[in-house]
Amino acid sequence: MSGLIYREDADEVRDRLTHWWTGGSLGRPPLLITVPRDKPLLDLPPRDEPEGWVTHYSTSDFDYRLHLALNACNGQHYLGEAMPCTAPDLGANCLALYLGCRGVEMPGTVWFEPCIDTPDSAVFDIDPHNDDWDFTQRLAQAQLQQGGERFLTSFPDLIEGLDTLAAMRGTQALLVDLLERPEWVEASLTRITELYFHYYDALYELISDERGGSHFWAWAPGRMAKLQCDFSAMISPDMYQQFMVPVLNAMCPRFDHCMYHWDGPGAVEHLDAMLTVSDLDMIQWTPGAGAEPVADRVWWPLYHRIIDADKKVILLGVDGLEAVAQLQREFGPQLEKFMLGIHCDSLPDAQRLLSLVGDEHHAHEVNA
Repeated sequence: MSGLIYREDADEVRDRLTHWWTGGSLGRPPLLITVPRDKPLLDLPPRDEPEGWVTHYSTSDFDYRLHLALNACNGQHYLGEAMPCTAPDLGANCLALYLGCRGVEMPGTVWFEPCIDTPDSAVFDIDPHNDDWDFTQRLAQAQLQQGGERFLTSFPDLIEGLDTLAAMRGTQALLVDLLERPEWVEASLTRITELYFHYYDALYELISDERGGSHFWAWAPGRMAKLQCDFSAMISPDMYQQFMVPVLNAMCPRFDHCMYHWDGPGAVEHLDAMLTVSDLDMIQWTPGAGAEPVADRVWWPLYHRIIDADKKVILLGVDGLEAVAQLQREFGPQLEKFMLGIHCDSLPDAQRLLSLVGDEHHAHEVNA
């Protein structure tokens, strides 16, 4: 095994995370800590932004996309269990692009144009000549070839289930379909799941590291994935149980480890259904715009329910040492079942964070 230029102790990190994912204790929660460097670690050549460039997801200039990827991790320290990584992402729903949606590039993002006018015209098939799939593979390969000694290449944000079908059909049309043609929706979701694994399996073979591990927001041994259903904020618990839970039950056993991106107060009512999915390892709560921060006490009852169901919790964007201290006081030893993503302003702040959770060994290494 080997380290990475941006994370020389990457093997030890993978050892710790393997232990945690497989039921062991680190004596603290895994911490995904990033800290800005005073100056970039490597002296990489600059490159001017192409004319008309509007989003980091763009496919308009392959060489510039690769340039961004190769520079992405150069300005940060990665501490705790954070791993330097970048993804060949084309937007938040790459699977929909591979299945026929057209991506419309807009400032900072990509809009997906629906590609299913009517259920009778729907086509769910593999297009080996799809330009977006070709771009994803070429970018992933180039990242591995030119940056593989520096960072990991993560999965792109494939997405699945109702969110992918909503991108392809259109949100309003799909809401009508749930009521008027539920059998078509169920059959479409089954086919989308089959197609998901065509692309996931190919990507895993391409980007998995020498241990067979893979990365999406966090590294895990084996096949790692993030699942979600933002569409769930618009449907009832009964509909979620009918349409999305079967998708999760079909998909989760095909990964070694997986998390669910649970987004916004409108999705809170689906927690009980999520917790019935036995092969779902971890849930990531995102409060949504304008809501209390992710570590706020208003969300603690949700985290208790997740932990009591013997699942893990991942919180990204935890705001500082005091937030971690409050979580410690509330959850005690159960905090070891949390994974916390935290951006610190300085190395001394990161050292204090590691000391706070009782990891003096790694705190000392930060200070060294």
